[in-house]
Amino acid sequence: MSRITKEQVKHVANLARLEMDEAEVEKFTTQLDDIISMAEQLNELDTENVEPTTHVLDLKNVLRKDKAQPWLSREEALKNAPDHANGQVKVPSIFE
Repeated sequence: MSRITKEQVKHVANLARLEMDEAEVEKFTTQLDDIISMAEQLNELDTENVEPTTHVLDLKNVLRKDKAQPWLSREEALKNAPDHANGQVKVPSIFE
């Protein structure tokens, strides 16, 4: 029993702006039907005592705490700039 039809494959291909010949439609119909069959096998599993989860691994925030730290002063940041004025780096103009 096919769970997906050639018409459905053609419709999705049309929505995705994909051009398919009949051989490709037949191929994808078979492949998508196989994928759906595999996914339906998951319904046979007993998940009664399985807690819902969004990820299989217990993930934690691996980033450090966001805390203020000393940084360069404005003068130190500008000392290597080729040209600066009023506390800002000057760059060549790109507009005429």
